[in-house]
Parts: sequence; C-alpha cells; structure tokens
Amino acid sequence: MAIHFSTDELKARRDNACASMAEAGLDGLLSFRQETMFYLTGYDTFGYVYFQCLYLGADGDMFLLTRAPDLRQAQNTSVIDEIHIWADREGVQPAMELKALLQDRKLAGKTLGVEWEAYGLTAANGRKLSTALDGFCTLEDASTLVSRHRLIKSPAEIAYAKRAAELADDAHDAARALAKAGADEGDILAAMHSAVFSGGGDYAGNEFIIGSGPDALLCRYKSGRRVLDAQDQLTLEWAGAYRHYHAAMMRTWIVGEPDPEHIRMHAACREALEASEAALKPGNTMGDVFMAHAEALDAHGLKEHRMNACGYAMGTCFSPNWMDWPMFYEGNPVELAPGMTFFIHIIVFDSERGLAQTLGRSSLVTETGADVLSRSPIDLVTV
Repeated sequence: MAIHFSTDELKARRDNACASMAEAGLDGLLSFRQETMFYLTGYDTFGYVYFQCLYLGADGDMFLLTRAPDLRQAQNTSVIDEIHIWADREGVQPAMELKALLQDRKLAGKTLGVEWEAYGLTAANGRKLSTALDGFCTLEDASTLVSRHRLIKSPAEIAYAKRAAELADDAHDAARALAKAGADEGDILAAMHSAVFSGGGDYAGNEFIIGSGPDALLCRYKSGRRVLDAQDQLTLEWAGAYRHYHAAMMRTWIVGEPDPEHIRMHAACREALEASEAALKPGNTMGDVFMAHAEALDAHGLKEHRMNACGYAMGTCFSPNWMDWPMFYEGNPVELAPGMTFFIHIIVFDSERGLAQTLGRSSLVTETGADVLSRSPIDLVTV
C-alpha cells in the first residue's frame, strides 16, 4: 500500500481530531478537504473534484463516500476500511446517499461539523448537502478543525518538508543555469520541473510562476512564453513537493545591468525577509511576522509597492494551490509554535517604473526560532 505514514501516526491524528470534535460539541465531521483526508488516512487522489466525503465520528467511526474510479485509489493509498460508491447516472444525488449512510449510524438530530471551506465542496454541492441534511441534523462550520492540527508537523512530516526544500533548491539551480539573455522561459520551466521529478518529487499544488519583462510584476501563472532580452528581469515562484509536502521559493533575477532602483529594492526585500524570519519564533503571532515585513519595507518608502500579505503555512496541499492555512497578514492572531513550516515571500512591484524585486524561502519554526530550509543564497542575481 502506498501510505507514507505509519498506521500509529495516522490513528493518533484521528484521535486528536476526535478530541477536538468532542471539545467543540460535534458528534462527527464531514470532510471535503483532500488535505484532511490525506492527513487522517493517507488517502491520495484528485477525485475531490467530484462529490466526495470522508466521515469521521467523534467516536472514531469512519467511512468514505466516493466514485468508482477512486475505490482502488482509496484501497491502495489509505487505511479506510469502509468505502461506499455512488454511481454516475442521470439524476444521481450523492448528498442524499450520504444522508442515508448517516441515518444508518443513527446520527439524526446530532451535530456534525462540515469543512465548508474546501475546494472539494463546490457551491452547488454545498447547497445540495445543506438541502439533503436540512432537518436531519445540525451542521456547524468546522473548516479549520483538522487544519489546526496539520499546522504542527510530526518528525516524519518535517523530513518530507526538508526533502521538498532540497528539491526546490535543485529547481533553483536548474533555472539559474539557464537564465540569461536569449533563454526561453519554457526551457527554464522544463528544467525546474525536471529537477523536482527526477528527485522523486510530486506535482506542486499549483503551477510554477514565471514572468519576464513587464510580466515580472505578476505573481500568478499565465499562459504564454517569451525569450529573455539582453536587458530584462525574471520573476520565479515555485515549490519543491515531496509526498505532497511543499517548500516554496521566490526570486527576481536581473538580466543585463540592474537599474539602481533594482539594487535598492533588493536590499529592502532582503532586510524585510531577514526581519520576518527573525520574528518567526514561538510565542509570536502570524501578525507579528507580517508587521516585521511591513515595517522594513515601509521604512524604505515602499509601502505602496508591497503586498498586504507576506506568506503562509507550508504543508500537504492539493491543487489548485500550495497555499496552506493560515496566512501572514496584519492582525492575524494565530500563534507560532515549534514544528510549523512557513513560506515567507517579500514582493515589491513598482508599476510606474515597471520594476520588480522579490525574495522568498521556506522555514521551520523551532524552539529557538526559524530554521531556514533553503541552501540557496539570497544575494541579488544578475546574469
């Protein structure tokens, strides 16, 4: 079986989730987040694009409702013993089939948590779920119940995160070897992905981001490639992924001679990154890390060019993105603790001048502070 954790570790995770349910007054959890299913059982699939639910009772009872293509997927990658299949046919109502399974367990009148904030639960399916269970049981939002447990990584998870960081560094080196005037963005992307896959890694939760020229000011993937000019700028954001655990990085490199403003922006970004990492220690909050970033950039007069968030948790994530919960933004009260892994990105885009500068890497929170997981330097790169 392709399960990446011991059965004891998976059971301990489920036990912790059950304890949290009891504390919250929940009789069970209806999970639609693929990250939760993977974390609790090892179940590894992209079948969450259809209606799929993992039920975990506060008493440890568990079953999966999914489609036929995921029957063997669940059998081969998870510890789920009870798997129910809803059949593709005109007029099928999997939410009603879920209700019948809950009725069999005498859950009428009980209170169930739901992961409403899940890419695996579309608005349409969410409405069908609400309609099916209306009057049958009480539904409470439990979107972060398991996510809070996922924040603190076990030794096995930390090992996977560190391997992901090594793969991210390998992708960095592959891109660095090709980035120069006349290079095709497609070749750079191909080399980066090759480094991850040849190292035993996985597809990342979202596309690698690449943009040059004016598109260096974008922090989203877009279709279309270009060849680097003799005077250019190249922004890359990518992640190594191993067993679905991510470690992201971000850089802006200069082709040709850097504009003096590029040099100034990079110095400010480096200061902000190091200040943010210094704040990444137990007892501080996510908001504290954001403010360290903001104060550093604002002191350089870059407030209007920075972002309103500067990173997020790293963990096991599935498409469409690798951004785990929670995020660094002003006032976020989530407290940092040892075993958490994060990606801090410093982004400065000057639209008036058409200049970009970014720096980003992943770290592990330890008892004494941030343990940077990347080996790559953060000096200004010119090619």
